[in-house]
Amino acid sequence: MSELPRPEPAPGPADRPGPAPDGTGAAALDAGRAGPLGPAAAGVAVPSEFDVAGPATVDPPLGPVDPAEGLGSATRTGSAERAVLRLARPYLGRLVGAGLLAAATEFAGLALMATATWLLMSAAGRPPLDRLTVAIVAVRALAISRGVFRYTERLAGHDAVLRMITDVRARVFATLAARRAAPARSGDSLSRLVSDVEAVQDLLLRVLVPASAAALVSLLAVAGAALISLPAAAVLAVGLLVAGLALPTLATALTRRSAAELAPLRGALAADAVDLTHGAADLAAFGATESALRAATGRAGRLARLERRLAAAGFAVDAVGTLVAGLTAGAVVLVALSAGVPGVLVGVLAVGTLSAVEIALALVGAARQRTQLGAGLTRVAVLLDETAPAAPPADARRAAGPEPLPGAELPPPAAPSGPAVGGGHDVHLDEVTVRYRAGAPPALDRVSLDLRGGRRIAVVGPSGAGKSTLAAVLTGAVRPAGGRATVGGRDVTTYSADELPRLIGGLLAEAYVFHATVRENLLLGRPGADDEELATATAAAGLLDWVRAQPAGWDTVVGEEGGQLSGGQRQRLALARALLAAPPVLLLDEPTEGLDPTAADAVLASALAATPAGHSVLLISHRLTGLAGLDEVVVLDAGRVAQRGRHAELLATPGWYRDQWLLQEAAERGYLALSP
Repeated sequence: MSELPRPEPAPGPADRPGPAPDGTGAAALDAGRAGPLGPAAAGVAVPSEFDVAGPATVDPPLGPVDPAEGLGSATRTGSAERAVLRLARPYLGRLVGAGLLAAATEFAGLALMATATWLLMSAAGRPPLDRLTVAIVAVRALAISRGVFRYTERLAGHDAVLRMITDVRARVFATLAARRAAPARSGDSLSRLVSDVEAVQDLLLRVLVPASAAALVSLLAVAGAALISLPAAAVLAVGLLVAGLALPTLATALTRRSAAELAPLRGALAADAVDLTHGAADLAAFGATESALRAATGRAGRLARLERRLAAAGFAVDAVGTLVAGLTAGAVVLVALSAGVPGVLVGVLAVGTLSAVEIALALVGAARQRTQLGAGLTRVAVLLDETAPAAPPADARRAAGPEPLPGAELPPPAAPSGPAVGGGHDVHLDEVTVRYRAGAPPALDRVSLDLRGGRRIAVVGPSGAGKSTLAAVLTGAVRPAGGRATVGGRDVTTYSADELPRLIGGLLAEAYVFHATVRENLLLGRPGADDEELATATAAAGLLDWVRAQPAGWDTVVGEEGGQLSGGQRQRLALARALLAAPPVLLLDEPTEGLDPTAADAVLASALAATPAGHSVLLISHRLTGLAGLDEVVVLDAGRVAQRGRHAELLATPGWYRDQWLLQEAAERGYLALSP
């Protein structure tokens, strides 16, 4: 539902500035959101080790794309299908029923054509009407039953598949949300959640059900032909094998390579669409619009060429299928005539053969569809197979280091409950070290912190000092490579994903604002809150006057990612949500970002005053104003504790804190002097 805090790398030449005060340009400047196409596409030289998106998330090249993301193709497609079909077990009865109804539909069509042929050819001889009565009734019954069977088959099949798709999409979303690697591009994630999951639906409705029905009806057609003429049935069986086995194999061979690239390219094209629309301003600012359009056009052209190639291959195979149907029917007629079969039944065999081969050709479409679905199914299976990673041993963590996680807010439930909460919420960091890559400077270097219940501590320092990494350790987003972090006497890594947010949460880096109403965004923090509680939280965040001034009030839609709000309003909405959640340990990462100094001081004081007694506060901030009332201020620099003490003590001590205080005071005095 939200993102986790983006870890801060150690400072260096790749250290990037944070968002602008008004929130503009943040997508281009922030490393975690690195503009629509990343700094490299915008012409900014960024070392790869500091690119949070990483090689795995950049746009794929125009060459062949590995659909399985390193898992292979043909063999992996089969295993992907098995992984997906395991989820269909609860709906197996419905799916079998849909398959039988599909077979009944096709058999009714075959029987209709054969019966109608017999009726017409027999009627040409002007027999007594009573000899045709049964056939006339049968034709009517088969015509009606075919439509009924088709409707019920679609109803049963879609009912089962849509139920299954609901489960698959929920699991895929949960896996994407919980991934501990760098986040995928949003367009690609959307493609996985929509297009790739729909491949599961197509596998069942367009591959397995029609293929099973075609195979069953083909056997019945051969059995029916055998009742008339065994040689004709043998010829029909050969034709059906060519149409239902050889041609599907040929179609698969012709389309496998091109179809394997479709899903990744569609995901990349979806990412391009998001980049070019949402990142238009950033692309224009860096002069990268033309290069981004060129890259997207290249991918779109390649996708169009692949689809044309697949269409041409499909047309060729379909033409061969039509030829096979005609040749099989002709051969059946010749064999039947040579075997002395009566003329009426020869006509029945001829028309029945054409219908049976046409039904068998559905296997060609199923094979072609299966090939095209392979890449999407594999991408889904990768996500379905992912499980929540268990905490590795301490020595393994020291060797490999933690994996950085994307940043955002984790609003906990309103009222902490359960055994974890009952054990207290004191926070202790003992010589915690975090290293994102082996051999790289540590983001945190032997940091210790004691945040007991009711205490309020500020963590300050320059960009890249490790402040957000510290918050990520406490929320369980990043595992320490050394030392120990405990909450309520328990190691942070031992808490489940449901337990820890009941103790620690709040406003973390890049808190997400959803495309919903003000009320709905706030209720993420406390689902059962009433209007009075919403008003209290928004008043503490300095947003209540704005809400009351809106015609829709609490039902004002804030736009995608809060696009209808200013940067300061968006930050205050996220702060109000954090205050409404009221976790025992409240983390506030830059709660006044984007606000002018006067508003920032007022909002910070109000937020601290609104924190319930006995609850702890860990404030992360670049601004040093308003910290005088806190119990301790910790200064981080290059991942280490450079200074610590109360505000007055640090001002009396030469060092970064006093120097930065003087600089900020001078800058804010100048700002206030220029303000109207």
